[in-house]
Amino acid sequence: MARILPARLADKSGRGRRFDVEVVSEPFTAGTEDPPTLMRRIMDRGSGENWDIVVALTDLPLHSHGRRIVVNLSHEHGLALLSLPSLGGLRLQTKARQAVEEAVLGLAGPQATGSEGSPRSQPLRGPFAGRLTPVHPGPVGEEENADLRYVVSGPRGYLRVLVGMVRANRPWRLVPGLSKALAAALATGAVATVNSTVWTLAEALSPPRLVIAMIGSVGIMIGWLIVDAQLWHRSAEGSPEARQRARLYNTSTVLTVGIGVLVCYAGLMVINLVWALFILNDQVFASMTRTPLDATEYLTLSWFVASTATVGGALGSGFESDEAIRAAAYSKREQQRRHMLEDDHQD
Repeated sequence: MARILPARLADKSGRGRRFDVEVVSEPFTAGTEDPPTLMRRIMDRGSGENWDIVVALTDLPLHSHGRRIVVNLSHEHGLALLSLPSLGGLRLQTKARQAVEEAVLGLAGPQATGSEGSPRSQPLRGPFAGRLTPVHPGPVGEEENADLRYVVSGPRGYLRVLVGMVRANRPWRLVPGLSKALAAALATGAVATVNSTVWTLAEALSPPRLVIAMIGSVGIMIGWLIVDAQLWHRSAEGSPEARQRARLYNTSTVLTVGIGVLVCYAGLMVINLVWALFILNDQVFASMTRTPLDATEYLTLSWFVASTATVGGALGSGFESDEAIRAAAYSKREQQRRHMLEDDHQD
């Protein structure tokens, strides 16, 4: 983004301006999740570096007055604080670039003011607001450095932020991150595929029972990973906003781990099917189950074995370190935030 922003901003400003973009990456500590503190922090950093405009991007979901913040703007100080999860999980890089461009151009250009001297809350273009997005201007406290704020609200806004948080966690990384659990699951599946008792059980189970077995095994795996690695977020504060944040974090954790486990389950089913096609003998199978080994039986057996292997993988995940599971389940920033939370609680 930093490479293409100068040319795009100069082209869109249309005033012969030149933009120099400098990128600084640093974590926000656990105690600075409130927007006023974050705005003061980036204002101090901008003053120290002598920057004209500061746009801070964070993958933390930000809340204020019971609403989830998309962006805080301070035209007086040339500041913008953008919460990436509020942009959703689709086309994130494009939306983030558009949001940064719009924020910079808005802060660099003349700002119309209302009767009391504050910026008018006119709907912005791009990813901030639109007819099909749940984004709208939100209230700003008198003690805050921001003079304009956009928020998301309602069920659509909650879903938008939640999808953005899950996207930041990259749930597909859970598959290669749980090597010991996958090894246990593959070993369980390999043994179960050649077990005649498993053949008989798979043949006897109806599709509804196979679905129940799948849901149960996936649920066991999700619950075991969350409990064993202590992924459940408990807020030390009793405020409504703290509880709202905790619910949001925990929901995103369940979805992140759930998507990762489902990907593992699908992979196990495919591997078990290939293994069954290679190792099973149709005459032996028919003699044990009194049923010919056809495509339906292959799929049914692979499905049931995947459920059995997933439970074995849950047991195998106990050999994984908590750090390995957290590294697989969370983004790097989220890991840093949770480490800082733990340090604060220990202090």
